[in-house]
Order: sequence, then C-alpha cells, then structure tokens
Amino acid sequence: MPIIENTGRVLGGLGLGRIKPVTAVYDFAVDGGAVGDIVLRGDSVPAGAMVVDALLHVDTALASATGTAALRVETAGDLQPATAATAAPWTSTGPKRAGLTATSPPVKTTARRPVVLTIGTAALTAGRVTVVVWIVEL
Repeated sequence: MPIIENTGRVLGGLGLGRIKPVTAVYDFAVDGGAVGDIVLRGDSVPAGAMVVDALLHVDTALASATGTAALRVETAGDLQPATAATAAPWTSTGPKRAGLTATSPPVKTTARRPVVLTIGTAALTAGRVTVVVWIVEL
C-alpha cells in the first residue's frame, strides 16, 4: 500500500488543530496554601489555544477550615469555579472532572497562560492535585 503524503497531518503537520494535553500540579508541601493565586508548576496553555476539557486527579484531598479553591487559565473560575475545599471535586482522592467539560463552551486564551489555583476565604492546609487541560492549538 503506498504512503499518501500529508495523510493525518493537520495544517501542514505542525501539530496545530490536534487535541493536546497541558498538565500542571498543585502540591501544598511545595506551593503552600496562602489565600491568593498560585501559578501551578508544569505546562502553560499557548496563546490562541482553545481549552476544550479539564480533568483533575486529586492525589491528596484539599483541606481548609473555610477556604475555597478555583482553577483558571483565562478568566476567574473558567476551569473550575470557586468551590469549598471541603466539597467536590476537592474532598476525595482519584480522577475527577473539573467544571469545564467537553460539553461546555470552550475557553480561548488571548496570551500564553499558566494554570492558576485561586485560594479564597481561608488558607489551605493540605492537598495535591494534578490538572490536565485538553487544548486545541489553532
């Protein structure tokens, strides 16, 4: 069977137009838990990318007396709206869906953006979460 040139390649084979993962990690032991924004360690979302899904893997449940946690790449809570650290999706370990799902309207970045955890109300005292954001680069 002959090889057909450019088969399976999108936009000249640059990888544009394909779904790709962006992975970032929050770890209380490394990043702390003070109220405010924490830029997560890992990949950033490229400028002009569309975020089409967001998944979480809670390795250690978040803990806080009254704190909230939200995730964003472009605007406040666009990946996960502010939710009590003592509520889903933060309270039990394992894989979870964030608030932005494959059936939500996508988020488009206007510049290169890191994944940011916003802690509100009170500090976190524990937690480790891996965030996987699925993007399409245009």
